Amino acid sequence: MLTTLVAFVFLLGVLIFVHELGHYMMAKRIGIRVLTFSLGFGPKIVGFRRGDTEYCISAVPLGGYVKMAGETSEEPLSGRPDEFMSRTKWERFQVLIMGPVMNIALAIVLTAVVLTFGAEVPTFEDQSAVVGAVLAGSPAAQSGIRPGDLITQVGGRGVATWGDVYVRVGAQPNRELPITVVRDGRQLTLGVKTTTEGKYDVGDIGVLPNVHPHLAAVTPDSPAAQAGLKPGDLVAAVNGETMVFQRQLVAAISKYPNKPITLTILRGRERLDLQATPGPNGKIGVLTGDALKTINPGPLGAIKMSLQKNYEFAGLIYQTLGGLLTRETSPRQLMGPVAIAQLSGQYAELGWLPYFLLMASISLNLGLLNLLPIPVLDGGHIFIMLLEGVARRDFSTKVKEKMLLAGFVVLMMLMVTVIYNDLTRISWIERLMFWR
Repeated sequence: MLTTLVAFVFLLGVLIFVHELGHYMMAKRIGIRVLTFSLGFGPKIVGFRRGDTEYCISAVPLGGYVKMAGETSEEPLSGRPDEFMSRTKWERFQVLIMGPVMNIALAIVLTAVVLTFGAEVPTFEDQSAVVGAVLAGSPAAQSGIRPGDLITQVGGRGVATWGDVYVRVGAQPNRELPITVVRDGRQLTLGVKTTTEGKYDVGDIGVLPNVHPHLAAVTPDSPAAQAGLKPGDLVAAVNGETMVFQRQLVAAISKYPNKPITLTILRGRERLDLQATPGPNGKIGVLTGDALKTINPGPLGAIKMSLQKNYEFAGLIYQTLGGLLTRETSPRQLMGPVAIAQLSGQYAELGWLPYFLLMASISLNLGLLNLLPIPVLDGGHIFIMLLEGVARRDFSTKVKEKMLLAGFVVLMMLMVTVIYNDLTRISWIERLMFWR
């Protein structure tokens, strides 16, 4: 619990600080007087003043703000050049855009740092989507998808790798999707109804890549050693059931304590069927792992790869937002502060590199979401300025108030949705929700 709290506060504090620092630095560079730099909202807990600016930490940690002199037309304006509204629209745009830009830049830097240290990724992620196994009774099996099929389109969009397939399918749970495959040189389009997996409502169709878990070590005199298993062997199947992931292999073996099983092994170019009998604890004495590869691109390669990964992730974020509007994406895939706190604790326990990768992901989300043309957000203020530029006049205070109120209502609806989603993922709270 303490780890989760510390990890969440640190993550949120860094992201808020970086965002507000962007506004602050650009305002100071242009010559706008900054009155307050606050981490958090509400009552001030602690702070100090230096020059014209008060620096403080406030009670509500879910955000922050930089208050500038003459920031709104409702304030009494003296017309001094160090007031926000005295500057040109281009200069105000630079101040507003720098918060999201700093968050996006932080995402790129953190991802590059993680990649520089080396990262392990599934080997199949960037491979062509050749189906290695189809789960019995799954949507894919019911629709006629077979092992050996090459998936080329999901929902009418081209996919080049397994990573693309999982992204496209995962974003559309409980949907009828046309999936195009190439089989024996012929192109077929099959209708597949996705299911929902996990507490985040991730779409799934039950297809697996053509990879297998490997044996990292075999305990001497164990059932595995007696059966002839060796480190480096790939476990293709257990009792005829195809194995793709390490968790599948552990679960399959544990179902047969004190009962003989047949392990189909790939050793070089050989395919062997070996007999082993798990002990009473459902184990055979092996250390297993998924098919992973280590990426060590070097500093320059890490920056290039980071730019590419964040560009792809940005496209996925906007695709998800578009899916919410068209009702193709489930609102349950949205996460709020409670879910982010839980993930912060989980990733912190895995180490600094996974934790930094999570921070990069959330920073990119924060930067891109702030660019949405919703009044109250930075993107909303930019959008209003754009409309004023097109109209060649500034809107009245009443018009702006109505726009900001509409944006506030949208944001509150979104916050209620994500917090409700978070609470439904906590088992004891969900049990109290009699209407679910």
